[in-house]
Amino acid sequence: MSRVKEVFKYFSKLGFVAFGGPAAHVAMMQDDLVEKKSWLSSEEFLDYMGITNLIPGPNSTEMTMHCGYHRAGIKGLFVAGFSFILPAVLITLLVAVFFEQFSSYAWATPIINGIKAAVISFIIGAVYKLGKKAVKNASHIIIAIAVIAASFLGVNEIICILTAGLIFMAFKLGFKNNYMFSFGALPLMFLTISYSHLKLFLVFLKVGLVLFGSGYVLFAYLDGELIDSLSWIDHDDLVEAIAIGQMTPGPVLSTATFIGYKVGGFGGAALATLGIFIPSFFYVWGLNRFIHKMRGNKTLSYFLQAVNVAAVAVMLVVCLKMGQSILIDWKTWLICGLSFAAYFGIKGLNTIWIIAGGALLGFVLSSV
Repeated sequence: MSRVKEVFKYFSKLGFVAFGGPAAHVAMMQDDLVEKKSWLSSEEFLDYMGITNLIPGPNSTEMTMHCGYHRAGIKGLFVAGFSFILPAVLITLLVAVFFEQFSSYAWATPIINGIKAAVISFIIGAVYKLGKKAVKNASHIIIAIAVIAASFLGVNEIICILTAGLIFMAFKLGFKNNYMFSFGALPLMFLTISYSHLKLFLVFLKVGLVLFGSGYVLFAYLDGELIDSLSWIDHDDLVEAIAIGQMTPGPVLSTATFIGYKVGGFGGAALATLGIFIPSFFYVWGLNRFIHKMRGNKTLSYFLQAVNVAAVAVMLVVCLKMGQSILIDWKTWLICGLSFAAYFGIKGLNTIWIIAGGALLGFVLSSV
């Protein structure tokens, strides 16, 4: 069997069974590709993990591309990426069609409300866990407070995150000229509220180009782009997308497919998916040869520190906004509270079970 076929066989299978989020995906690859198949060494695997944290994009998806490139060159890179992404995209599209058909039924409403309340609980959990890792000193606390204030004042999430990274990097390196800050003010402001497939593609392309941090950060970016700026979706739609991302295998960013379908049908699903994932292929392709140099780059490390802190701060603000529209009565508060307790109280519990529990409680409590 050729190496390209090996890459296709492994990553297409992984795309169907990779539940549990990026950390679980990376653990599966480490066990399979390093320990069992010996495609690469532990040191090489760690190098690839390091570079994925220094560039925008979904970490576990970019890891598949690095491993594919290592095994079978440029063809392996693209085959690995597409093989891993495609199963999740197809499953997410089927779920999107299902939601569109059945979400308006009276019997489905309490179930969906229960799912949304459960989702809020583990977003809060993710903010807490990521915040503990990201916020390490007084400077980081100041960044978080400033970003939270800016977000509440309506500053676009992408601008908040990128500007925080650039200012902190300039401060740490002692730059006096702030000309580079203009980069943060390039959010494709020509986008207007009226919908078109091209605008949808450009929104997701922009997000894919600058998406640092956890997959959960995607939803903070989309809050600013699709809710605040364009009003194409609301917070209920965003929470549904998060739930779908947790219920389906593969990369969390496949929720772009769900949102694209909700906004623009099958064409919107295809363009949103292309927009969010295309940058990762070219980041990995272009930067693979510079891995060793980038890992020790202080400039990038300072930028990334601030970006991670700002991303968590923005996630907190978005979570509060979503909570206002989702937690509407004692039933949804109860489901959220119980889900939160399960998230922190049951070690290793997959979020799929939290979502299922929320759906069940929503249905049961609807008769109360």
